[in-house]
Amino acid sequence: QVQLVENGGGLVQTGGSLRLSCVASGRTFSMYAMGWFRQAPGKEREFVAAISRSGVSSGYRDSAKARFTISRDNANNTVYLQMNSLKPEDTAVYYCAAAQTWRRYSTNRDEYGYWGQGTQVTVSS
Repeated sequence: QVQLVENGGGLVQTGGSLRLSCVASGRTFSMYAMGWFRQAPGKEREFVAAISRSGVSSGYRDSAKARFTISRDNANNTVYLQMNSLKPEDTAVYYCAAAQTWRRYSTNRDEYGYWGQGTQVTVSS
């Protein structure tokens, strides 16, 4: 079991940056692969970035890989998403999630069993 709380969202102009954080409860944070997903109005939740239990491996959706960086600090039960060069297309509610999976990390939302409440990111044109 794990509880997740995101923060760091906000309103920025095109080209700006935000750093999202997600703090997890419990003593077994390092046992979970972690991911960030987002959902824009009228669209399905989509994968953004994911990271392995140790932080050694990570993956990104194609539109994010040159601009976003996922990282984790297991000592502080926290996962981050650094977002640079933001575009209006990045506007969405961003969710962090935890997965119990045999994979190093997962891009599939169905493999994530625990979700935060989300934080709004709005990028103005």
